[in-house]
Amino acid sequence: MLGRNFFHDLLSFFCFSIHLFGGLLRTAESAYLYHYCLGGNYVPTTTYQTNLNSLLFTLSSSITINNGYNNATVGETPDTVYGSYQCRKNIDTNTCQQSCVRPGFNELALLCPNSYEAIIWYHRCTLRYANRSFFEIMEDEPSYTLIVNNELNNNLSNPHQFTKALVGLVEDLSRKATLVTGHDSGSGSGAGAGRTWLFATGKRNFSASDGDKIYGLIQCDSVITPKSCRTCLEKIKVDAGVDCYGKRNGEIMRPSCYLRESSLFILPCLRVFNTEFHVAGKIKTSSMITIAIVISVVVIAIIMTTIIRMQLTTATNGHYLDEDVDDMATAESLQFNFTTIKAATNNFSEANKLGQGGFGSVYKGALPSGQEIAVKRLSSSSGQGEEEFKNEVLLVVKLQHRNLVRLLGFCLQLEEKLLIYEFMPNASLDQFIFDPVKRKRLDWERRYKIIEGISRGLLYLHEDSRLRIIHRDLKPSNVLLDADMEPKIADFGMARMFKFDQLQASTKRIMGTYGYMAPEYAMRGHFSVKSDVFSFGVLVLEILSGKRINSFHESKGVDDLLTYAWALWKKGTALELLDPTLKENHSRGEVMRCIHIALLCVQEDMADRPTMAAIIQKLTNFSVSLQLPTSPPTYFVKKKGETSTSFGDTVDEEQYTVNDASITQLHPR
Repeated sequence: MLGRNFFHDLLSFFCFSIHLFGGLLRTAESAYLYHYCLGGNYVPTTTYQTNLNSLLFTLSSSITINNGYNNATVGETPDTVYGSYQCRKNIDTNTCQQSCVRPGFNELALLCPNSYEAIIWYHRCTLRYANRSFFEIMEDEPSYTLIVNNELNNNLSNPHQFTKALVGLVEDLSRKATLVTGHDSGSGSGAGAGRTWLFATGKRNFSASDGDKIYGLIQCDSVITPKSCRTCLEKIKVDAGVDCYGKRNGEIMRPSCYLRESSLFILPCLRVFNTEFHVAGKIKTSSMITIAIVISVVVIAIIMTTIIRMQLTTATNGHYLDEDVDDMATAESLQFNFTTIKAATNNFSEANKLGQGGFGSVYKGALPSGQEIAVKRLSSSSGQGEEEFKNEVLLVVKLQHRNLVRLLGFCLQLEEKLLIYEFMPNASLDQFIFDPVKRKRLDWERRYKIIEGISRGLLYLHEDSRLRIIHRDLKPSNVLLDADMEPKIADFGMARMFKFDQLQASTKRIMGTYGYMAPEYAMRGHFSVKSDVFSFGVLVLEILSGKRINSFHESKGVDDLLTYAWALWKKGTALELLDPTLKENHSRGEVMRCIHIALLCVQEDMADRPTMAAIIQKLTNFSVSLQLPTSPPTYFVKKKGETSTSFGDTVDEEQYTVNDASITQLHPR
């Protein structure tokens, strides 16, 4: 019998293939098609612009959709703004919202910056706004026909026969889509209230060969009547007979209706491509090669899935494939257009720059909706390549917790790799605890809540998320603070996933920041949840003292903060560690407990360190007894110019950082 590792490797290869081809098709499915800017221009900074920004934000963030349709109205006459979107029926609500509506409205605001009215078409949705009400009104102008020119169109022996079949297909689909009762005379109310989908897909032969088929999809806005839909589609039928004459693969777009026709069809054997209508869209490579490759992948998928399901244990049966595909689909739905982010950050201007780190820079930005963002732009010469970039995206997409920074999206375009996060107005923790003025804003109550919040975020990573995550680079600059000073752990470029029954792993590539690294990781490359616990202990001591881990580097008699804290503990004067700004206002019991827990966290033997679950219990329940730390903590840091004994990585001379993915020196503006 073939071994489990063999099938796991095959499964990994299969998932990679699915990701590759699925990604190509999803990219085609979510592609921008065309737009119009209409109605003249308004003066920027006027009430109309304010109302428009509010409208775009409302529709971009809405989650209630009836029959794929939603609309909103903002403001009063003469500055009222009306907006709507219609998703394709074959796209689920969340995918449409995340990968089409939200980026679509952002794109439209950039393409038509001062237009009173605008419309944009995607494969997955149609988006509109105007200074007039257009809801429940059939409109067939402006229109646009998109023809994909490829070699298939040069091989038609009888284009007239093809066109006749296409027009007939449009007629069939029009009847099918509008074959509903009780709606011709009603006007309805609300966003799609009382309506049914005006949508249909189908196929038709245009020659004696079974392979010569045309596949079509039509849809009308859900809020117009079936009669109005038929009127709109009649105009599309005329366009199909003229503009699409002898052309296989085209789209006709009107404000209230839409046609897509193609001779390409993807077999629906697996729901990898997240669509019921499997027309490949604008694929400009050889169609026959594309079909052959995709069919091969599907056939292999069926065979391998059957074998793997027979071989793997019930506990893991089929889960990897489903999760990998779902995660990639989720990640792709968060992709932003580079033009959007470039405009949001004012072309990555120095005025918008928040900080600089080992892998690039962070910029503040604002989307057209008004939402503030922080954009991590990875430099092309940085150590973090596509592997680390994809790792951070796929990891953060999986994680949802109040004490973890929220990923809004990403952009991967040529040499550009961008991560878009929620903006944290108070920047990072190091900007407060190490600043002689700002640290006064952190009284003891706030510091204790920050410690507790960080511990809860780590507990989620280690035990409560659907994956076990080892952060590997926890430090003050990687803890961001929101407007309420709530801590959020950030920067997952160095993070690693564990199976829940996995206790430890090792690497020959040491990544992180010396001083915060556990000794077993810094010297031997071994890491585990206890590695993060060590970093947490160092972080707690820095929060308590307001001193950096290496701030004693040149001091006589003391090498580092850990040695200093241990010496005070042994003398019974641990409170001397406390930041002088807290001397008059602190809870002695809480401070002593935090010092005690921190010293347990930085024990040299990782078996002596508590888990994050035990730490939270000790922080929140004073009746829980604490064991005594048994040995002085081990502090590992390299001197300037020194290289790693085991792995030869050179240390950054100022920050003592190796391959540091974190953004340091954050300054709010």
